[in-house]
Amino acid sequence: MKSIIISGICGKTGANVYESAKEAGLNVACGIDREYYGNFDCPVYQSFADVNEYADVVVDFSSPSNLTGLLQYCIENKTPAVIATTGYSAEEEIKITEAASIVPILKTSNLSLGVNFFAKIVGETAEVLDEYDVEIIERHHRYKKDAPSGTTKMIVEAIKKSRAISLLSYGRKGEKPRKDGEIGIHSVRGGSVVGEHEVCFYGKYDEIRLIHSAQNKKLFSDGAIKAALFIAEQQPGFYTEKDLYNF
Repeated sequence: MKSIIISGICGKTGANVYESAKEAGLNVACGIDREYYGNFDCPVYQSFADVNEYADVVVDFSSPSNLTGLLQYCIENKTPAVIATTGYSAEEEIKITEAASIVPILKTSNLSLGVNFFAKIVGETAEVLDEYDVEIIERHHRYKKDAPSGTTKMIVEAIKKSRAISLLSYGRKGEKPRKDGEIGIHSVRGGSVVGEHEVCFYGKYDEIRLIHSAQNKKLFSDGAIKAALFIAEQQPGFYTEKDLYNF
């Protein structure tokens, strides 16, 4: 039986990862969270410095502030990790890449099969509709901290592979006509929206809108378990959702 540590276990997604792990027959060795609330049959610690348990893999849905402790634990114990937290700085991204030379790390902004396939479709559409203007509207719950979302950044990267992008415009204000190669990004935060991404392609005489809407956070937690089982069997290196889903 595989054993996992869930970083951010008391958050909504972390709690769902706990449930998904149980449904998959995995053992949850412990959880990490600064504030404990919920009902778990495993120890929950405030930081990785308090952990004495060993696990086959760490699954992280917490915050960038936990990165140092997480990487230290993984390196010292040679434990693979799935890092699904977003909002890292450039310096923190480098630290993750460096750690991946020692232990297997799968880092992604979104573990949903549907979202990853959606990004693939968006990239292919951008290549075919190369003269169409592109706008991205992303909607999330009122408590989401980072904007734009990690998934939006993933979508932008998919478009970049298909066409030249000269400018990313975050919202619109003032008198600024649209430029060639520009992509507009608009972040909406409110209520309890799980996550929705809409990519709009505007031509001279028509428009095409592609939408992915997440209905339940289990979408991400089930993907996290799939990623955990995958990375636990890999050699040291940096992996992404493309390695997981193979497209």
